[in-house]
Amino acid sequence: MKTILGIDIGSSKTVAIMANIENSEPTITGVGIAKSKGIKKGTITNIEQAANSIKQAVNDAKRIAGTNVSKSIVSISTAYTKSTKSHGIVNIPTNEITAEEIKRVIQTAIYNATIPNDYVILQAIPYDFKVDDITEIEDPEGMSGSRLEVSVHITLAQKSAIENIKKMLKLAGLTIENIVLTSFASGIATLNEDEREQGVALIDVGATTSNLIIFKDNAIRWTDFVGVGSHHITNDLTMALHTPLTQAEEIKLHITRWNDDDIIEIPIIGDETQTQTVNIITIKEIMYARIHETLMILNKLIEDSKLKDKLTGIVLTGGFTNLADLREIAIPIFGNMSVRIAKPKNLDGLFDNLKAPEFSTAIGLIIYAVGQHSSYEIDSNNKFRSKHSIENINQEPLELDDFKETSAPEIKIEETSNELVNILDNEKKQNVSVVQKFNVWLKNLF
Repeated sequence: MKTILGIDIGSSKTVAIMANIENSEPTITGVGIAKSKGIKKGTITNIEQAANSIKQAVNDAKRIAGTNVSKSIVSISTAYTKSTKSHGIVNIPTNEITAEEIKRVIQTAIYNATIPNDYVILQAIPYDFKVDDITEIEDPEGMSGSRLEVSVHITLAQKSAIENIKKMLKLAGLTIENIVLTSFASGIATLNEDEREQGVALIDVGATTSNLIIFKDNAIRWTDFVGVGSHHITNDLTMALHTPLTQAEEIKLHITRWNDDDIIEIPIIGDETQTQTVNIITIKEIMYARIHETLMILNKLIEDSKLKDKLTGIVLTGGFTNLADLREIAIPIFGNMSVRIAKPKNLDGLFDNLKAPEFSTAIGLIIYAVGQHSSYEIDSNNKFRSKHSIENINQEPLELDDFKETSAPEIKIEETSNELVNILDNEKKQNVSVVQKFNVWLKNLF
């Protein structure tokens, strides 16, 4: 029996999960959750503070599990990564394709790529095999042929980011066994085999980041990132309603408690002994303006991938999906495609509080450790992982050429939505109540 530790380092919270692996089946034994410090929009801003958050979450997980482990599988945000595609060809002298030939052709594809000096390979996953003249082969192992070709999706991570993550874990008293892309881990935890095969865009939206990953033919085909999430909604509510962040967050998470025609009292920033009244419908309109803008940006990222017409649907996960009516808002934005809100798969010992969408990445890290993710892969440790085994690869530094970045251009995200900017500009010009201000805005908008 092996004990593993998965650590998801998010912008709002750090989650540590411990699990025992026996007969390739994971059983969760402990969980720890700490508020993330030193992390902003998916990137490390203070190593020491981030390390303290990790240490707190891990210590809580160890205490519940009653066991100790120092090696961990850690998530890395798409904010630190870019991706490229490459192609490899090898001859098959024995005329029979084994895992060794598959490893060799993936390595050849990596040799044929160019990796910038400040990046390293995080993951290389094949998405299309060709044996002689037969194309679109998902798994060539055991087939006969004289030539094997492969197309590979290569995820690259900044060297400095990897080093900072290692330093952060070292300060927390841990070492790294593997590093896994956040969105890939979420995909492992939420998508079924049909979705990965037929084509789906998975969007994991957290507090301040949105990670996009597109699967087709049971492999990664595209990844992207934008620094916007559900915390932007909280900020919008705070600015528009002049109420404290804690109150705005409470309203956002529990908006379904009230009917549209309800009026509630909320405290005022600077003098929380004083209250003001506001319509629930007004609050919803503020929230939906930001939700709509966020989903429009994500839809644009999918369109930029040039893969949208090959997808069967959109899958949403992460804390953002707890917002009311999200699916109904999303369907028309994504062109009336199928939209599903996804929770992580059930595992033995799964704690009730881990069944929510915001824990998809953490659960995915545990499933990744078991090997239930892809048929073939070269991982962040330069190990060849197949459905049968994990092998060390010893090789000289790669000779690399032909790098082409495939991620979409960076999109600037304003801290305040365009609609809300107009609201606040009008506010300066009118000495009216907050309800009146928003009623004026709503009339102009609709």
